[in-house]
Amino acid sequence: MLKSLIGETGRHIDKDKRFRIVYLAMLILSLHWATVLYVHSTYLGQFVDGKTIGTLFTIGSAITVFAFLFISRVLQKLGNYKLTMALSVLEFFVLIGMGLATSMRVAIPLFVLHQAIGPLLLFNLDVFVESITTSEEKTGSKRGIMLTVMSLASALAPLGAGYLIGGAEPKFHLVYFVSALFLIPFTLLIRYNFKTFADSPYPRVEVLAGIRSFWIDKNLRLVFFAHLLLQLFFAWMVIYIPLYLVSSIGMTWDVLGKVLFVGLFAYVLFEYPIGRIADLYIGEKEMMALGFLILGVSTVWISFLNTDEMIPWMVTMFLTRVGASFVEATTESYFFKHTTGSDANIISFFRITRPLAIIGGALLGSLALLYMPFQYIFVALGLSMSIGIVLSFFLVDTK
Repeated sequence: MLKSLIGETGRHIDKDKRFRIVYLAMLILSLHWATVLYVHSTYLGQFVDGKTIGTLFTIGSAITVFAFLFISRVLQKLGNYKLTMALSVLEFFVLIGMGLATSMRVAIPLFVLHQAIGPLLLFNLDVFVESITTSEEKTGSKRGIMLTVMSLASALAPLGAGYLIGGAEPKFHLVYFVSALFLIPFTLLIRYNFKTFADSPYPRVEVLAGIRSFWIDKNLRLVFFAHLLLQLFFAWMVIYIPLYLVSSIGMTWDVLGKVLFVGLFAYVLFEYPIGRIADLYIGEKEMMALGFLILGVSTVWISFLNTDEMIPWMVTMFLTRVGASFVEATTESYFFKHTTGSDANIISFFRITRPLAIIGGALLGSLALLYMPFQYIFVALGLSMSIGIVLSFFLVDTK
């Protein structure tokens, strides 16, 4: 997708070195983002109730979707390097401000801004990645390494966050300060290695054209909705699991960090092998359906796990992410087997499923909390995953 946007830049610099720099930058940015990802809902719980928290996630993601509609115009005026630097500096001060905030009037606007900036920084880094990736290299090996790097960072960061926040007296400010500090080496890496980055013309993203293109292809339409369901699960878990385990189960953050680490480590173990199996042996649809089944059953089980003991929650969180890793690897693999680099509008639309799902997940979660106890909203989420099983069986398999 982005190759058509950025042209043949970066050839004069050693490509292997550039990849190592990008991998390191991705690792640092992932640590920055994941350190606070599961903390936000309990942090905001100091200022507002659970229903309002969902609304705040919705607002931040809506701004992200709006920003993506105009990102090409901004890139055309500023260039990717300058925009990355500007967003990094802004994000640094936003996180420092969140760490220092003692009132709702300060914390909430800063949180909404943080929610909007994060996905844009990931997009900026993706532009740099595509500038040094040739068509022949887009076989999954380079992206597979990056996915593993991001998954490992996403697993380690909550573990560190749990230790920083501590037990009975949570120290949220330390987590936001550490997240901000990760941006210093990230910014320096970009500053010293991409200052001379040469931007090519950035064509507009035509969202309506993307919708029309994917809608007329049954397989793309089905895998899009399957991926959207997965992103809905991600959004729901990020917003409501930490809040539920802390406020309803009574788990302290030092324990919660360990639980999240074990759960998220499933991505590191399974995503790459599942993608390889889909490529070489049985295709995607069977493993996609199995993933949704595991995901649905284990998520429903959350509502009936009434204990604050660490091991049962580790097992449950691990199983939910085993299912999610199956679905993520297979939906990504299936989608990109049915698209090419010329399908920019379709791919752009596919990539906004995450902010769209956060909007939908936050709204549905807030609505569910109006009509059922907190404990049972995970039953609703788990049952909704059964839709994915149906979608996967209607796909035409690649094997």
